[in-house]
Order: sequence, then structure tokens, then C-alpha cells
Amino acid sequence: MKLRTTAKISAAIIAAGILLPGCGGNGAAQKLKETETVQPASEAVISNIMSRRSIRRYKPQPVGRDTMQTILSCGINAPNGQNLQSWAVRAVDSQDFISGITEIYLKENPKAADDPSFRNMFRNAPTVVFVACDPGYDFSQVDCGLLGENMMLAAWSMGIGSCCLGGPARFMTGSPAAAEYLERLDFPEGYRLLYCIAFGYPDETPAAKPRDPSKVRFID
Repeated sequence: MKLRTTAKISAAIIAAGILLPGCGGNGAAQKLKETETVQPASEAVISNIMSRRSIRRYKPQPVGRDTMQTILSCGINAPNGQNLQSWAVRAVDSQDFISGITEIYLKENPKAADDPSFRNMFRNAPTVVFVACDPGYDFSQVDCGLLGENMMLAAWSMGIGSCCLGGPARFMTGSPAAAEYLERLDFPEGYRLLYCIAFGYPDETPAAKPRDPSKVRFID
């Protein structure tokens, strides 16, 4: 009986640690109410993965830099080939930057302003993370993808939504008018902007989109 009780306590401690807003034990511990039910560690992780949704509507409330630092730390702790860490990550919460590049975007895509809710080209998110890859390493894009998923899952566990965006990255790398803002990201020479991630507090609760289980199968 004593062993079972100890096991339950250990599971609760592990689960609480997984839900902390930090990676590698750097986050501050969240206080758990005595009335709260603690999920076993594996269930907490699976629940976070299965419940995450891409968020395309955000509240104007900014994400604090301490919180974003935790999310970014989770990102760079992703697995990567040969530990080359062949990514470059830039977090932008400057509304001058976001508004400036959006103005350039609207000049070339004026119909975007027809949406009365449109505020910026990053789904109106208050914080944007830009991820660049090293084209000189053939697995760099995969590594950058792993980094991004780490960040999005970490954010979701803290109540912060996200959405992976390809369109803004294509615009910034393809429009000569956006070159100034691309340069301001100060990526290492030779690196290429691959995608962006919008981060912010969700202002919607989208339903899960169906997945095709036939895409996955065992091979005997």
C-alpha cells in the first residue's frame, strides 16, 4: 500500500514538472490547488499534443518576454542533426516592425485590408518568431521544423496560441520592398528565412480538423 501511494505521488510530481512553463527545469513552479486532479505524466503530454490547434485570431494582449524566452528555449532544445543547430531564430514583438512590414505588404496586396478585422499580416498576432535555415546542410529544414513544433507545443501548454505561417515568409523573401525588414532580422550570411510563427493569446476555439489515419500503417 505504501509503495502504491509513493508511486502516485511521484507521478503527480512528474506531471507537474511537465506542465511547468520552462524547459530543462528553468521555469518557475506552478502552484497546484489541492482540489486539482493531476494527470499522469504521459497523459499530460499526449493531451497537450492532441488538443493544440492553429490559432488565427488573437487578443491584443502581448506575450511577455519572459514567457517567450521559455518558449524559445524549448525550441532550441529540439533534436537536430549532428547537433549543428542549423537554425537562426528571431523573436519580434516590436509593433513598429510588425506595422512597418504590414504597410509594405498592403501596398502589394491591398485587398487584404478589405477584412475589417485585419491589423497585421501575421494573423494579427502581437509576437512573431522568424525561423531561418542553413541551405548548406541538407537536413536543416527538418531541424527547423522540429524546433518550431517544440515552441508551439510549449506555448500551448501555457495557454498561448500559435500558427505556423509560410505566406509572410515568402513575401519577405520575394518582395524587394521588404528587403529592409529582412535585413533587420540579421540572419547569418547564407541563411534563408523559412517560415514564421505567430504567437498570442487565443481569441477563438477552433475545432479539430479531421486527420486521415490511412496515411499511417505498420509494415510486417
